[in-house]
Amino acid sequence: MSREGYGNSGKVWIVGAGPGDPDLLTLKAAALVGTADIIFHDALVNPRILDMARSDTKLVDVGKRGGRPSASQVSIQTRMIHAARQGMRVVRLKGGDPFIFGRGGEECMALWTADIDYEIVPGITSGLAAAACAAVPLTYRSISQSVLFVTGHEAANTSPVDWHRIANAADTLVIHMGIARILEIQNALIAGGRHPDTPVLAMQWATLPQQRHVYARLNDLTDAIHEADLGSPAILIVGEAVRLSQQLSHGINPASDDPFGQRWWYLSAVGSA
Repeated sequence: MSREGYGNSGKVWIVGAGPGDPDLLTLKAAALVGTADIIFHDALVNPRILDMARSDTKLVDVGKRGGRPSASQVSIQTRMIHAARQGMRVVRLKGGDPFIFGRGGEECMALWTADIDYEIVPGITSGLAAAACAAVPLTYRSISQSVLFVTGHEAANTSPVDWHRIANAADTLVIHMGIARILEIQNALIAGGRHPDTPVLAMQWATLPQQRHVYARLNDLTDAIHEADLGSPAILIVGEAVRLSQQLSHGINPASDDPFGQRWWYLSAVGSA
């Protein structure tokens, strides 16, 4: 998807860097990284992807991490516009997909308003990657006919997520950025009508060597996450489709026929699955 401006010699590509593993970068994204004059990149973009850039490409870290000093969204957009107006090939490299909780829409709106040429290059979002890594089919005809992606960390000055309404809004819920508020989310989903025994997957660092994940019943999720010492960045997947992981991942827990019959269990490496 692209939008052509008028009278500007530079251009901005809003590029999804995928969930972390450089092998999951699209061919188009890799080509753009290799030809960019300047790259404004998120903090979670794998350094191996940045290594694909030319030696003279300017790399600008504009990543946002919770609780740490970071560039404001307005300053990022201003710097991209300035670089494009200097005639540069600008890549805005974002973790996952630019339009899934990546502020890609905000950046495109700023570029459109400034009359800057831009193009959007999709990437694999971490929610899809986490499900695939654990062999959780987000859709399965007899179990999950609908999927809802939701943020667990809404922006300031916006309405809070209505977890009571969301609890049963789809068969499978994929929650981004929810670890910091896990107890609140767990209790609100149950209060909204989600069964306490609903199986849940929590995965940190999906697709990377340090990937770790835990399975639990919804009612035990907070305790399971704390015992496994999972933190951000992480994805939560809630729904009966999670239960299929036991079969589809080729017996990753041979000691138990049903991991949800116990309180929880967890794995600590990509190679374990």
